[in-house]
Amino acid sequence: MTRWTKYMTTEFDAPGNRPNFTEQDALQFHRQGKPGKLEVVPTKPMTTQRDLSLAYSPGVAVPVQAIADDPSRAYDYTTKGNMVAVITNGTAILGMGNLGPLASKPVMEGKATLFKRFADIDGIDLEVSTEDVDEFVNCVRYLTPAFGGINLEDIKAPECFIIEQQLRELADIPVFHDDQHGTAIIAAAGLINALDLTGRDIKNAKLVCNGAGAAGIACLELIKAMGLPAENIILCDTKGPIYQGRSEGMNQWKAAFAADTKARSLEDAMKGCDVFLGLSVKGALTADMVKSMADKPIIFAMANPDPEITPEEVAAIRDDAIMATGRSDYPNQINNVLGFPYIFRGALDVRASTINEDMKIAAAESLALLAREDVPDEVASARQGSRPRYGRDYIIPMPFDPRLIQHVPLAVARAAMDSGVARKPIIDMDAYVHELSARLDPIAGTLQGIFTKARRQSKRVVFAEGEDELVIRAAYTFINAGLGHPILVGRENEINATIERLGLEHRDDIEIRNAAIWPRTPEYRAYLYSRLQRKGYLQRDCTRLINNDRNYFSACMVATGDADAMVTGVTRPYAVVLKDIQKVIDPK
Repeated sequence: MTRWTKYMTTEFDAPGNRPNFTEQDALQFHRQGKPGKLEVVPTKPMTTQRDLSLAYSPGVAVPVQAIADDPSRAYDYTTKGNMVAVITNGTAILGMGNLGPLASKPVMEGKATLFKRFADIDGIDLEVSTEDVDEFVNCVRYLTPAFGGINLEDIKAPECFIIEQQLRELADIPVFHDDQHGTAIIAAAGLINALDLTGRDIKNAKLVCNGAGAAGIACLELIKAMGLPAENIILCDTKGPIYQGRSEGMNQWKAAFAADTKARSLEDAMKGCDVFLGLSVKGALTADMVKSMADKPIIFAMANPDPEITPEEVAAIRDDAIMATGRSDYPNQINNVLGFPYIFRGALDVRASTINEDMKIAAAESLALLAREDVPDEVASARQGSRPRYGRDYIIPMPFDPRLIQHVPLAVARAAMDSGVARKPIIDMDAYVHELSARLDPIAGTLQGIFTKARRQSKRVVFAEGEDELVIRAAYTFINAGLGHPILVGRENEINATIERLGLEHRDDIEIRNAAIWPRTPEYRAYLYSRLQRKGYLQRDCTRLINNDRNYFSACMVATGDADAMVTGVTRPYAVVLKDIQKVIDPK
């Protein structure tokens, strides 16, 4: 193993896969073409003399004066409202330690690309060459007018606490240390669902956290704000539990979680606890500790690159545990990319002055609720065809879930407005959701006009192949989007069994029609016979077609006014389907 190999983990590998690249692959990726991962691209045309005059002198003087008269206009005339600075001093790079600001640049460039890829936010990396807290703060504070937000990254504790706190006080834009709060928000989302699946109330859960650094402290602060009593928490560091009266290796942030406990070792603390949060080192959690936990234990082993204990080791000990790690090759990855792009997106869109606890909790709750919904095909494709379902192995959404851009920024923006830190409240939330969808998918912007019209003129749509899993999912998506009223054609027991198997909620507003028992079936037979009797069809032929062929049955529903439209062609070729339908409905 070389000195780099142990750090070669990727955030987005398919579950079960190891990273499929070598050191040379990684170096070539960053070196090929233009070195690095970022470039500056103009958003306005620069093709004529007039363009240049508008972009620079003399035309640029007009927005300059407008901003001088009203500083808030910078959000209208510059990139400020969609620009985040990713800033570090390189003192805690990934799991590699203090390698300096220049060595951190590939990571910071990568973070900026994630902002763009997942939330259409322009990020620029800044590496500050100082480990002095005051120098770092003074450097960053004078740069804040250029940006809509500051994302602090890879700064060691406890300096990161001081830096963030001081910058939050000095800046009038969001300052967010992702190593703290990003991890906390995703872990909190997973914990919400883990508690739900194990039937626990957060107010009664007993939690042990091993790791008193930036991420560990932030996780506890957020979970406590969500309702976990302080007396139910034991925080441990390399010297054991942090208890009242301990003086060795203490600081003000650890002292805030000093527990009234007789436990003097992690092993003592683990006895009977419900939840373990690991933000420490490989092997910190032993088999005996896991055995001593309460029934249905919740274990979040988030040390990178190797967790405190692996899912395989836990599975060999107990079969009732819910497990999460920071690794992409195991289920339930605590992945910060689920949080920071969308949190900043919502904060920027309402011009928030800060990212507060309400906004963090809203992000966590939004992620938790999204994991409970039926997942779209894009997620199944990313998992090489396996479709995740809410349960022990799926308590957190996956990074490539296209719904994240709609759900999380919306929740964050609402929380910012409700908590009074939004300087530009959003008036039309529906329009905002459409705008979010269009940011990453240009086609979505065009479709939104069609969808809006469809919602205003709600129609009854019959899905002919109603027993098919794909069709059932389509019907649910259709009604969840508010596009109309779906009707599934098929046997009710078969459709309900598939709904159960898919983990979908039974809905009274999705109708099921079976030709064998539908009262209007005789009318459909008569209608079809009236169209086909002069084409060689007997009455018994039309009866057989209506009773046995769902395309004929569904087309008759449309023809007689019992439905406005039909969807079919999933299980049969297009040409065959069209030929059958034209026997029932004439083309215009």
